[in-house]
Amino acid sequence: MGRFSRVGNAASISLLALACTAVSARAESNVDLKGYRSECGVEVEQHDGRLDLRWPIAEGENGRLTLDLRPKRPLIAAMAIDGKTAARGPILADVDPTAFLVVGERRLPPGRPPGMSRFNAFFDTPAKRPFQTHASKFELGDVVVTSSGRRLAVTLGGLAIGPFHGSWRIHLYPGSRLVHVEAVVSTEEQGRAILYDAGLAGAAPPAGTAAWVDTEGVLQREPIAPGPDRAIAVRGRAIVIEGENGSAACFPPPHQFFYPRDLTDNQSTVWLGENHRGLDSRYGFGVRQTERGGGAWVPWFNAPPGTEQKLGTFYLLSSGKAEDALAETRKYTHGDRYPELPGYKTFSSHWHMAIAMAAMAEKARGGQRSTPDFVKMFKDMGVDAVHLAEFHGDGHPRDPGDVRLKELAAMFDECRRLSDDDLLFLPGEEANVHLNVERKGAEAGHWLYLFPRPVFWTMNRGADRPFEEEIEGYGKVYHVGDRHEMLRLLKAENGLAWTAHARIKSSNWAPDGYRDQDFFRSDHWLGAAWKAMPADLSHDRLGRRALDLLDDMANWGDPKYVLGEVDVFKIDHTHELYGHMNINYLRLDRMPKYGESWQPVLDALRSGRFFVTTGEVLIPEFTIDGQPSGGRLAPGSDGPSMVEAKISWTFPPSFAELVSGDGEHVHRQRIELTDAQAFGERTLKFPADLKGRSWARLEVWDVARDGAFTQPIWIGGPR
Repeated sequence: MGRFSRVGNAASISLLALACTAVSARAESNVDLKGYRSECGVEVEQHDGRLDLRWPIAEGENGRLTLDLRPKRPLIAAMAIDGKTAARGPILADVDPTAFLVVGERRLPPGRPPGMSRFNAFFDTPAKRPFQTHASKFELGDVVVTSSGRRLAVTLGGLAIGPFHGSWRIHLYPGSRLVHVEAVVSTEEQGRAILYDAGLAGAAPPAGTAAWVDTEGVLQREPIAPGPDRAIAVRGRAIVIEGENGSAACFPPPHQFFYPRDLTDNQSTVWLGENHRGLDSRYGFGVRQTERGGGAWVPWFNAPPGTEQKLGTFYLLSSGKAEDALAETRKYTHGDRYPELPGYKTFSSHWHMAIAMAAMAEKARGGQRSTPDFVKMFKDMGVDAVHLAEFHGDGHPRDPGDVRLKELAAMFDECRRLSDDDLLFLPGEEANVHLNVERKGAEAGHWLYLFPRPVFWTMNRGADRPFEEEIEGYGKVYHVGDRHEMLRLLKAENGLAWTAHARIKSSNWAPDGYRDQDFFRSDHWLGAAWKAMPADLSHDRLGRRALDLLDDMANWGDPKYVLGEVDVFKIDHTHELYGHMNINYLRLDRMPKYGESWQPVLDALRSGRFFVTTGEVLIPEFTIDGQPSGGRLAPGSDGPSMVEAKISWTFPPSFAELVSGDGEHVHRQRIELTDAQAFGERTLKFPADLKGRSWARLEVWDVARDGAFTQPIWIGGPR
């Protein structure tokens, strides 16, 4: 098709899209070095229209990136690893960074609360409406080199991708093999939703081999040869170009790259070949996203006007083979595993696995129940407990009698069968009844519950049925007819409930709409759940929707907490699960077994003794004046409080932030971590003026927008 812009749905090609060619003549530019300090650890040298950047990456090795600022030359003259005293040949040479934007329209479904932003949407699929695909065009403008702590950024102006304009920004991190490339672009157009592909492209295929790990976990290798680009399904999100001087692995930010979906099926997130998307005839490789697939709703990323969208890609340089580069890449996500922490157990919530109905169907066929893929998947990821959300689109949750009870029994039986000494399956549902309060005809609001043992209950109590009765074959059975009886059940069985996907999806008005109700103010209502939804590539952290809610709930007064939720449907081993995951680290010495009471899990949640993370950043210790998360401090004195936190990370960390509130306003104290290298840990210890504050918590985020956050520490007397 040549270098044209492709228009989705209309399947037409416009000559106007010739402006979107990926390479253009550019004038040589001056380099602004006023913001650069050599103390950052990156050496910068200008000569013959080039900019040479060298930084230490390991004992005996330096990374080298040479940018060619002359007209009509590929921007990246070389990516290489040199010895301490001698230069080596490049791993990649004469390539340009390239990006592709799919630009569509963001809409909200009807019935949203008044004042709700169109960008707080999940129930939207821009691919169902006309959209356009654009390739990057680059005419070099200003070049600015800046440093902060132990890192450096080169910003190269003159980038355009359709209606988006901005710069290429290349980050280097001494002590790390990473070259972090971002297209930083914005638009003034209203109501945009976007996807992006990014990578490197050159006039000819690079000499060498392409390699990746397929969805069965097998390393695949093939000689690089001319041919049309193709999408490849990989495990670990990475593709490697291997040459005689080393290897370069290309991969995206592990979580930020994946916009929220109901499904985690592998959508072939890397590409390799010529004429990518029919817009760039050069040979390239990189990361990619797809417009369609992944369930009924495919919401893409928000791109509000005036926001700087950061379309990021990482390149990891290795002097070894593809296996070495892939092994180094996996370290940044602990091998897609949540590492063990002494004194903690991992807990994951909100899984629509439909195990009960599958078991009943298999029993009806007379078949032998097998062990599903997901059991091994969870164990391989270091998950200790999985909290289900059954009967969400399957089963008969509103049945008032025996059908409902049989399905609950099947869920309990499957949880017992699949649990063992290493993994606990906890029964649960996204119940979604009784909470519409005065919102007649509106969604009841979605919520989950967790009991410390299997509990039989129905969601519809007729006038002729008692709240509680003994039924042969089931024992005690509860019948719940309204929100007051729901709270009565939670109290009777010492259960917990919380708002699922608060302020979005079918809970777009919750918990705000019932914040004054007795069930919400009860100790049996935990609060809400966190997920990186909606997605916006301009943010310096993930999941701001639920983080803002955590702060609002703390300011409302009653101690409430936010746990991480995943909220996806059936999975198998071929899926790209890790990118959509988060985990809760509960302060527990041991995880209960299925036959025991699970009360310790509920107690850890109810007391706020946990932190939430994407996995790359950990906060095993956080105290204020010695008081840990979920605890309560005496009212602040005139002097500052002492904040102490032990943190660790894989990607270079970006910042920590102490977030606090006074019952009305939210206050933030930011601690820059740009002096830290990749793969480290430290104890943060700093004073904070918390006079007049009623709570405080901690967040930590890295350069890939992975992060972790604690629950609040409360300040003042009982409420």
